[in-house]
Amino acid sequence: MTRRYFGTDGIRGTVGQAPITPDFMLRLAHAVGRVLKRGEAHPTVLIGKDTRISGYMIESALESGFNSAGVEVVLLGPLPTPGVAYLTRAQRASLGVVISASHNPFADNGIKFFSAQGTKLPDAWELEVEAALEQAPVWVDSAHLGKSRRLTDAAGRYIEFCKSTFAGDLTLKGLKIVVDAAHGAAYQIAPKVFHELGADVISIGCAPDGLNINRDVGATHPEALVAAVLAHGADMGIALDGDADRLQWVDAQGRLYNGDELLYLMADDRLGRGESVPGVVGTLMTNMAVELALGARGVSLVRAKVGDRHVLEALHAHRWVLGGEGSGHLLALDKHTTGDGLVSALLVLQACVRSGKTVAELLNAITLFPQVLINVRLQSGRDWKANRQLQEVTAEVEAELGDSGRVLIRASGTEPVLRVMVEARDATMAQSCAQRIADTLAAA
Repeated sequence: MTRRYFGTDGIRGTVGQAPITPDFMLRLAHAVGRVLKRGEAHPTVLIGKDTRISGYMIESALESGFNSAGVEVVLLGPLPTPGVAYLTRAQRASLGVVISASHNPFADNGIKFFSAQGTKLPDAWELEVEAALEQAPVWVDSAHLGKSRRLTDAAGRYIEFCKSTFAGDLTLKGLKIVVDAAHGAAYQIAPKVFHELGADVISIGCAPDGLNINRDVGATHPEALVAAVLAHGADMGIALDGDADRLQWVDAQGRLYNGDELLYLMADDRLGRGESVPGVVGTLMTNMAVELALGARGVSLVRAKVGDRHVLEALHAHRWVLGGEGSGHLLALDKHTTGDGLVSALLVLQACVRSGKTVAELLNAITLFPQVLINVRLQSGRDWKANRQLQEVTAEVEAELGDSGRVLIRASGTEPVLRVMVEARDATMAQSCAQRIADTLAAA
């Protein structure tokens, strides 16, 4: 069956345009409810959301749809995506639902689902829901309608969970930290987590108005964090995205560290404490310097397709716990079932506090390779993989780079372009090699 609604991470789009409309959301919840009732007589669903103004409308529609199928609903209010995953598991709920479009602007919104174990649901489940959407609704009678209630201390429970992932014998006292919540789901939670662990917290991006989520702040706009860290003389800055599953880090000098570097730091910290790290999962875009540095420590790097869902699948397949991507989606499966910006930040802070070193000092053995990315528009009907000239030029470039670089060519999943990426120790070489490949594609 071909997917009609679900993408790589739930359902997402522009509010007011199909499928992000209240009538579809009611139908979606009703269909999901019917699927749940095939395996459970009295299912309960948790619903959390970020701070978009459209969240109110979608929440109401989902609530009605679930109730109409005889499903109980627990409303969590604004809560990070990983917070919903945690509470779904902790509350023994049947399903967790997140209303969020993550790092997108406020005009977009979407739906993500978590299993009773707080994990992403498999493709088979999504296809079952899509099939149910094609069927006529079956409204339960009045005596069997679901009811709704609100979990008033949802944020407090999640705050305590986040704090529990930080070593009990350590404190953040003496550290000044800028926290940027992107005017998103963690706007109340993130400052409290770091404050309650002892830090002096300066908050930015913590005043949502329903329209300003991710606007010029947060993990996708780290320049605001850099400016705030320098202006306040802070020790570090932490930026999350709209649903708080993504992390960016800034040090006292205003230097930005991406997810690749933080992933290496998390692995290196564990190795330094004598823990076993048999392997780490990155993506096709993970910087080669990270792969080489991990290899020097005897740690394998496996590359998954881009997207935290693919990283998670690879971790489960190898039975490893650490993975992530440069965008700041980081996974530590012995701490949480899904990527969590706050938990990841606490693991980095824990490494710094325990060692007495800054992130720069902990990462002094690794220097990221320059990466050059060029987008080339793909002509309709052209089979780029069969392009002999492209194959020849790519082989020439790979031979020139040797063990000091790599080439990645992949089609975009959202637009008709090919993404040409070349990575090398030398920035000039990376640029010239990427341009040669891009020119070959454009001339084809």
